[in-house]
Amino acid sequence: MDTPGHSLAANTRVIVGISGGVDSAVAAALLLQQGYQVEGLHMTNWEGDDAYCTAAEDLQEARRVCADLGIALHTANFSEAYRRKVFADFLAEYAAGRTPNPDVACNRHIKFGDCYVLARRLGADCFATGHYARIVHRPDGRRLLKAKDASKDQSYFLHTVRPEVLEHVSFPLGELTKTRVRRIANDLGLPNHRRKDSTGICFIGERPFREFLQQYLDSPEGNIETLDGQVIGRHVGLMFYTLGQRQGLGIGGVRGYPDEPWYVAGKDAERNVLNVVQGREHPALWSAALTTDPAVWLAGQSPGEQLRCTVRTRYRQVDVACTARVAADDTLTLQFDKPVWAVTPGQYAVLYQGDECLGGAPIAASGRVAHAADRTAAPRVSRCKTA
Repeated sequence: MDTPGHSLAANTRVIVGISGGVDSAVAAALLLQQGYQVEGLHMTNWEGDDAYCTAAEDLQEARRVCADLGIALHTANFSEAYRRKVFADFLAEYAAGRTPNPDVACNRHIKFGDCYVLARRLGADCFATGHYARIVHRPDGRRLLKAKDASKDQSYFLHTVRPEVLEHVSFPLGELTKTRVRRIANDLGLPNHRRKDSTGICFIGERPFREFLQQYLDSPEGNIETLDGQVIGRHVGLMFYTLGQRQGLGIGGVRGYPDEPWYVAGKDAERNVLNVVQGREHPALWSAALTTDPAVWLAGQSPGEQLRCTVRTRYRQVDVACTARVAADDTLTLQFDKPVWAVTPGQYAVLYQGDECLGGAPIAASGRVAHAADRTAAPRVSRCKTA
């Protein structure tokens, strides 16, 4: 199991980010069992006065957990910082026609940014969380690895954590499966051992996504068109759709077209048009390459001008072998060994060598496959139109 340092004395002070969920509770319990001085730190990142905001409930659960474990609980409110450092960019990305992943920015700027700094100010030798990932010691520094439980691995969301922060971070659950974590929580009698895992975007909760986003951004309706310009429907706002989306398009049977499902293939923000194609295997949905914005490297520096690695272009996707070319400004061009489905600007391309996470970057554009029958054709990489 990953430990907070190379060789820890019993008086090592570890502050654990306690969310109120079962994962962080078990992380704290395991560290206590290992003999460390453990305290909790609960952060509030979003405040709301409606039924969808769970901040108050989360805080109560965190208090119950820490009381049950017999550890002190510190609290901090990072709502203002979250809106400035994470939410503002989230809105800007949607306004530009991209599909952002705010959990990555939250980890870099809030959880392993402001929250980590506070933990150190409170005297922590190490800051621990309930993330499913691992850290190993190398002569040139600590490195981030995938979790043993591939179905729960969260290294994708952690790839922008600063190298100097990793030196003082621990992930006690990295070697465990989620099933094992639940069993440990039950065996210890933790009060939240049956609590449901949180899903989706943290500040939205279970509320309707469209309703939430319309509070902050204009969403003019427009046409849904085929790639040859045939109007076949209306969309409710480009920001509510993502590449590869099938559900919620409101397109039934269209005269002159086969009875096949429709998928989102692109957005034309200048004309406010949503482009769709039929069939999951349509070549417009597959990419042979992609380009990115500047990358962040977990080793703190670029690995060189070119490297062989694997890439994950969204959280639940399997790794795909690729060749990465690194420009002088750290932007990347990735050439896939096999075509990748629904590469989406705004999501992250995260690079790996084996289990080690190298870093990653926001996807700027994808290179579509020229022909369905020949997906190894040289791609044409073009930047998506934005507002």
